[in-house]
Amino acid sequence: MEKQDTKKADYYNQMLAESKKKKNSAKKQTMSFSNQTINFKDYIFIPEDMEFFFYSFYVLVIPYIVGAIFLFFAVAGGDFSNFMLLDLAQAFIVWAIGYEIVATISLLWIFVLFIRYDSED
Repeated sequence: MEKQDTKKADYYNQMLAESKKKKNSAKKQTMSFSNQTINFKDYIFIPEDMEFFFYSFYVLVIPYIVGAIFLFFAVAGGDFSNFMLLDLAQAFIVWAIGYEIVATISLLWIFVLFIRYDSED
């Protein structure tokens, strides 16, 4: 009887050892930075059923505002009377300047997120 219990204990210990080997030898599944899923609702305010309106607003208005702020400080020197002399009716030019600034900031932000993600592993 004692010999049979020893065999059972040896078999059980052997099974535990094999289980540990499988866990240790299995490669850790890591997701690369580029394979992440991105949900813009985590970063910006977008209500349900109004996504088109808000995405359009963000794409058209945010760069225009950033471009106007840049022109106010960089070109007009922060003086409102000089700023009013600028032709802001050229909306595409103001938008394009703002778009470049927003795109640069976005790329820098993505780069910082990449560096942080790489160092977490």
